[in-house]
Amino acid sequence: MDILPNLLHIVVVSISFCLVFLIFRQKSTHSKLPPGKKGWPIIGETLEFGTAGQRGTPEMFIKERMRKYSQGLFQTSLFGENLAVMCGASGNKFLFSNEKKYVTAWWPRCIQKVVFESEENYNNNDSTKLRSLVVEFFKPEALQYFIPIMDSMAKEHLETDWSPYKQVKILSLSLKYTFALACRLFMSITDPNHVTTFSDPFNLVKAGTVSVPINIPGTAYNRALKGGKVIRQELLALIKERKKELADNKGTVAHDLLTHTLLASDENGRALDEMVIAGNILGFLIASHDTTSSAITSVLKYLAEFPHVYNLVLQEQMEIARSKGPKDLLNWDDIKKMKYSWNVACESMRLLSPAPGAFREVIHEFTYKGFTIPKGWKTFWTVHSTHKNPKYFPDPEKFDPSRFEGHGPAPYTFVPFGGGPRMCAGREYARLQILVYMHNVVTRFKWEKAIPDEKITYQLSSIPAHGLPVILKPHKL
Repeated sequence: MDILPNLLHIVVVSISFCLVFLIFRQKSTHSKLPPGKKGWPIIGETLEFGTAGQRGTPEMFIKERMRKYSQGLFQTSLFGENLAVMCGASGNKFLFSNEKKYVTAWWPRCIQKVVFESEENYNNNDSTKLRSLVVEFFKPEALQYFIPIMDSMAKEHLETDWSPYKQVKILSLSLKYTFALACRLFMSITDPNHVTTFSDPFNLVKAGTVSVPINIPGTAYNRALKGGKVIRQELLALIKERKKELADNKGTVAHDLLTHTLLASDENGRALDEMVIAGNILGFLIASHDTTSSAITSVLKYLAEFPHVYNLVLQEQMEIARSKGPKDLLNWDDIKKMKYSWNVACESMRLLSPAPGAFREVIHEFTYKGFTIPKGWKTFWTVHSTHKNPKYFPDPEKFDPSRFEGHGPAPYTFVPFGGGPRMCAGREYARLQILVYMHNVVTRFKWEKAIPDEKITYQLSSIPAHGLPVILKPHKL
């Protein structure tokens, strides 16, 4: 009878020791994680992150946590993922410099499903090869041949969508131009009806990527999944048609991004998977479309608000225009002369960044500023830890293009396109679009904001709440 109490005592003591050991072990392991909190189960702090953007102050989500936890690093949870947010120039430099060593590019799974249909189509060797092909396609020496096309399309766009009207909405028109241009340069699609077969489902995809990812009929996310499927099917049909042209050895085959990918092969000489090509082209459309349109809209917003800046841009652009014949189109030499215009564009993107930052997935555990970031976690670099930080930009709310004169801002502080080895492949493509659009609009119009105090909100990019309606004042010839 005495054996049972003794046995129970041993069991209780053993369990107690085990619990103490587990608690100590858990505490010692987690004590090395970055400071911060993960918020609610599953959704984490996603609602707070989104709400800050809707209020027009996305930087407050970052600043509040930097102030509360650490200026260099904090943890949170977004989109159901454990996340380490790397802050400041040093955080940006660390992530940009350690691609493939500690981290790799990553999109939230809900977006991967919309764009690529499956995670396998996003994370495979063909996708990696395609991204290297895009870098090659977007090199400045290759892009300079597209400048006349950009210019001619911008002139036609202004004639059709601006000149007949006294008031226009800049955001919707810049979206229309950049999408038509992408269809032309990526896939050689010029027929407006054919462009519409892509733009209609594409708008569903865009709306769904910033919605709650609930796949139920009638939801924005469900419509985005369907829109992504429609675009991939259209692209697959285009791929088959283009492959036939290449097989027939037609000399008129378009030299665009699609042809560039179809002519490539992997290390074994095998053609790249068609579904992966389709998914990646859709991804490139998303990555390049809203961000560039947002940047153009921000530039034109600030030109309306600061007449002295507008006049200096007009002076620079008119000197270029006067140096050309009536039918001459812009070229690479003209772009190189647009130095002040680009400073204005950069200051616009500093204050209203076209993208908040980007995610990475941790592929090897690493230590940063004394804290451990485990394998499988996600990291996030963000413009909001530097762009309006007085440490890097004195009087940060002031619009001042002179910040970008000479050597410009310190490295890794101005990062609308990322930086270092992971600089956005489309940076030069975006720069050319912005400058060509600026040239054409400024040399034809002056404008006033129809809503002087229009609110700016943030989704994937900065968005004027009413699309930035402006009253046009054509120049007198």
